Amino acid sequence: MTTSSTWITPPTAGSERLDGTEAAIVTADRLLTGRRGSTEASLEVLTDPGHRVGVLLDGSRIAAVGALPALQAAAASLPGRTPPRHLDLEGATLMPGLIDTHVHLATSGTDVEYPDYGDLEIQHLTLNAARSARELLSVGVTAVQSLGARHYVDVALRDAIAAGSLRGPQVRAAGPQITTTSGHSWQAGSEVDGLDSIRHAVRYHHKRDVDTVKFMATGGFTTGGSAPWNAQFTTEEMALIVSESHRLGHLCAAHAHGTQGIDRATVAGVDYLAHASFVSTAGRSEFDPGLADRMAEAGIYVDCTVTAELPALVAYDDSFAPPVRLLWEHGVRVVTGHDAGIPAIPHRSYVGGLEALEQMGLPRSEVILAATSRAAAAIGLAGVTGVLAVGYDADLIAVEGDPTQDLAVLRCLKLVATKGREFVADPVPGLARRAERRGQQEGRDSQAAPLWPDEILGAYRDRARRAAAHPQV
Repeated sequence: MTTSSTWITPPTAGSERLDGTEAAIVTADRLLTGRRGSTEASLEVLTDPGHRVGVLLDGSRIAAVGALPALQAAAASLPGRTPPRHLDLEGATLMPGLIDTHVHLATSGTDVEYPDYGDLEIQHLTLNAARSARELLSVGVTAVQSLGARHYVDVALRDAIAAGSLRGPQVRAAGPQITTTSGHSWQAGSEVDGLDSIRHAVRYHHKRDVDTVKFMATGGFTTGGSAPWNAQFTTEEMALIVSESHRLGHLCAAHAHGTQGIDRATVAGVDYLAHASFVSTAGRSEFDPGLADRMAEAGIYVDCTVTAELPALVAYDDSFAPPVRLLWEHGVRVVTGHDAGIPAIPHRSYVGGLEALEQMGLPRSEVILAATSRAAAAIGLAGVTGVLAVGYDADLIAVEGDPTQDLAVLRCLKLVATKGREFVADPVPGLARRAERRGQQEGRDSQAAPLWPDEILGAYRDRARRAAAHPQV
């Protein structure tokens, strides 16, 4: 009878072709680096008529980028490495992993934004977040910015993924959104009033180890009694949130629909704006070019929350058409944040959101930059991910076809890897578009069906019209 030298069962070969620890060469027909090209509206694309192109992975990092002969030469110089595995993906494009700059991980798949889980709330939210992480990776998203999670569930998820306990994208966590008492998303658990209360909230977020501090500069569409066009904080209060966040080493993001809140957040020095809808008191998106110029000059990153459903909404009622094209033309740094995880916006619809962003007027090359290198910079991961370059994390995907010709090929994944380790995607079933379900909702009294923004705005406009028609006595 023989005895083993270790009581740990040795690992067995699985279906992952890249393990994140060994050297490997991954090649394809073409490679998008995540950088701009040499001409206007182009991307840097590497091809070689005589050889395959790709990356050399040294464990979790990228060690070389280029044609296969150069990758093989670089591999020979790696100290103490055995000859690398070569994974060739014919017909594919290698590119940086996709990034969503605005997600809500803990409530994905729920019918209401803040479900009541009773005594098991934290446990349910944590499991929701773990499921969200796998769903995001399964559609090629390798990094996210979580902009709202009760009980700092996103912080715990971030740490579990970083430790290798769970598979998921790299997470930048914000914990609960800071809002006013009864303000938008007050259910998240971080209500404040006054300067001292604000200081305490930001410092407590720092204590809980968030990456980004998010606050609600205006009301929102999903909280009753919250007007999206009204600012919730004074400029002084916003400036305090930003300055305390920066002092403690954090980025600061603001939710802002109304122009008043966008203006105050810009003056306060915020790093990131979610929505930037320019909603006026008339209940319409009314673009302010001067404010857009100041946003661009300040270098603020902006997500217009363009979801897969938005084109259908705009076709139905253009009151809420986002000023994506205008913001880009004014030099604003547009990124791909979808508010995914709130009701009716699943994480699995990410690529549909990119297609919608193009439909809203952002050129395809800009959409790809907004989803990769620019998104990485927006969430504090510049120099870490979002680009296929030497020294960056090996966060990459391979898709069948060329996304510079059609964004739809981003659904045809042939490889997803985070820090050099392949992720075998879960089956992600499709969902009917909400626009297709709208006809079923209309004419039916359904308190459970989530309202569209145009319906909420319409209610305010109808009330204003009735008041205007009332006799002046």
